[in-house]
Amino acid sequence: MTEPFRHIRMLANEAETRELAMDLAMAAQAHDVVTLEGDLGAGKSTLARALIRAIAEDEKLDVPSPTFALIQPYDLKRLPVIHADLYRVTSPDEIAELGWDEAAEGALLIVEWPDRLGGALSGDRLEVALTLVPARGPGARQAVLTGHGAWAGRLARLVALRGFLNNAGWGGSLRRHLQGDASTRSYERLLDGQRRAVLMNAPKKPDGPPVKNGLPYSRIAHLAEDMVPFVAMAEGLRDIGLSSPEIEAVDLDQGFLIIEDLGGEGVIRDGAPLPERYMAAVDVLALIHSRPRPATLATPKGAYALPAYDREALTIEVELLLDWYLPMKDARIPASEKYVFLQRWGELFAEVEAAPQTWVLRDFHSPNLIWLAGRDGVEKVGLIDFQDAVMGPAAYDVASLLQDARITVPEELELQLLSRYATARKAFDPGFDMAAFARLYAIMGAQRATKILGIFARLDKRDGKPQYLAHLPRIWAYLQRCLAHPALAQVKRWVDDRVPPP
Repeated sequence: MTEPFRHIRMLANEAETRELAMDLAMAAQAHDVVTLEGDLGAGKSTLARALIRAIAEDEKLDVPSPTFALIQPYDLKRLPVIHADLYRVTSPDEIAELGWDEAAEGALLIVEWPDRLGGALSGDRLEVALTLVPARGPGARQAVLTGHGAWAGRLARLVALRGFLNNAGWGGSLRRHLQGDASTRSYERLLDGQRRAVLMNAPKKPDGPPVKNGLPYSRIAHLAEDMVPFVAMAEGLRDIGLSSPEIEAVDLDQGFLIIEDLGGEGVIRDGAPLPERYMAAVDVLALIHSRPRPATLATPKGAYALPAYDREALTIEVELLLDWYLPMKDARIPASEKYVFLQRWGELFAEVEAAPQTWVLRDFHSPNLIWLAGRDGVEKVGLIDFQDAVMGPAAYDVASLLQDARITVPEELELQLLSRYATARKAFDPGFDMAAFARLYAIMGAQRATKILGIFARLDKRDGKPQYLAHLPRIWAYLQRCLAHPALAQVKRWVDDRVPPP
């Protein structure tokens, strides 16, 4: 059982109360319980109001006291909130009559006077006890925060993050939640007058259960477990003239980074690719692939060696189709057929390993590309989310962009972009072999599509994120494009016989 984590913070004035509320808002999640304790006038409602406004990102939001209604719901964009003031409740039965359980489902629950619940509280909760401290001045309060269960680790991290922000000169900034990716990382925009930055909060990933040869999936697939790879690649990309974010402050041990805010202008509009911007992104890849790139990069913690996109990583990724997508479609296969599947892919992976190796950013697609209209040439394309970079074939990132998992790239545009890439590569190297590249492009595109079918099925089944299933028909269509190449004839036959479409 996790030991509770306790933290004491002095709140000299209402501004510091709002700062605490902002810290809590950034850490809050659906299904959380935050209890507020203290005498009348201790500041419970003030903190609750500031917390709700911070989540809403609206300092003027009307937040009435729920003293008479008892329960006040807020259907906010980021997550729903239930604010409960139980001062007038005399029995837990009264709470049940209010539809407490139904109202709290999937919401952040903020509870004043939690003792009225009679102990019926989640084991994973944050307790905040407020007391007035007149000796420190009018309005001064002491907040004693105690994290129980899952909140123990989150509170410890919240405290460490506040110290990091203060030391980095961003202690007084507004913090705005940014939409993250499918990982455990979170992102915030920091605003302080004319200054803007992005905070990355990336705790070190614990190893998952062993899946093969005693190793977890993340280790075999070479997924970043901390932010050292991000820092290494950010510097490496900037060194060759590309627009990765400048790093302003970093704590690699904790996984906190403050980086340049590249903005929010993307390379798509109304759910469709903007050809000019995709052309510029192709030019970025051609530049990266134009000459040999080092497999070792410098970081504040010393040299970082990019892992090889080896057969083991490629194989465990295509196995996701077998482990997650096929069961979702009720299409399980015997071990003998799995052997054939892996054997056919293995023959192709031998070609992949023998190909020239370069930086593979691995998630080079629209969600991670930012359009910087004020810059020139390849610098117009801002790059993020490259911490899982490996050394592998150039074709992978080209397929990642031209067969974008989140939006449909029409086949005609795909061919135009391939032509532009080939022209750019030949400008750097007249001996560039487009036929050999096209073969690897089909192999890596098929490998990637096979993997993503499994990943999106896993995100639904394991992680409760069904929204990714909407992309499966697109991924399937990309897979069919790639399987049409003669190099994949054997894999195509297996897929046609055994894998149902979405």
